[in-house]
Amino acid sequence: MHNYQAADNALENKTILITGAGDGIGRVAALTYAKHGATVILLGKTTKKLECVYDEIVNAGYPQPAIVPMDMRGATKQNYRDLAATIEQQFGKLDGLLNNASILGSLGPLEHFCVSTFENIMKVNVTAQAMITKYMFPLLRKSPCASVIFTSSGVGREGREFWGPYAISKFATEGMMQTWSKEVGKTNIRINCINPGATRTSMRASAFPGEDKEKLKTAEELMPTYLYLMADDSKDVNGESINAQ
Repeated sequence: MHNYQAADNALENKTILITGAGDGIGRVAALTYAKHGATVILLGKTTKKLECVYDEIVNAGYPQPAIVPMDMRGATKQNYRDLAATIEQQFGKLDGLLNNASILGSLGPLEHFCVSTFENIMKVNVTAQAMITKYMFPLLRKSPCASVIFTSSGVGREGREFWGPYAISKFATEGMMQTWSKEVGKTNIRINCINPGATRTSMRASAFPGEDKEKLKTAEELMPTYLYLMADDSKDVNGESINAQ
């Protein structure tokens, strides 16, 4: 998978929604999916960042993307319903959903967690992911071969001190993926997790300010796994939690 080589047109005619598409892994995934022929829908909270990614994709000559400014902290079910209606109108179906948006909160002893931060982390990392997936489901059913990817973390498989609410949210993400993948079973939809591992992103830098970022993998280096799970080559992979490095 780390060595997976996608065909140039591996995602042709696919419409893929990416959350947290403004920077980090989401941005690179959007560019990579577009490069392989997908029409990408860029969802994120900062319009300016989304516009930059949009421009990069258009300037490269890839299929014209769409932009959805949305802060998942405040998003309601009506927002997701409207988004589903718009996607259905414009594209008729959804072939892929990359649930990439997450917030870290602050690291520290669980005993001292801030309740409002905890609630925000759960809202963005768990509730919003469940909601967006729920409301996209009817559109995913219309795809011949649909893929949903959740984003996990090493601390979502084994608890680590001081990672508190973030770790708990990622355990919940793994559980959500496992439950949903069992429910879809052997249908046209598959649901998996990617654990990106330590990656050169701003989130990682805020968690490990002293770390030498030159030693970390770039988001670009993780893309074979992201491409593999989105392309039809992985159509029989369901319910897996896969390490990108």
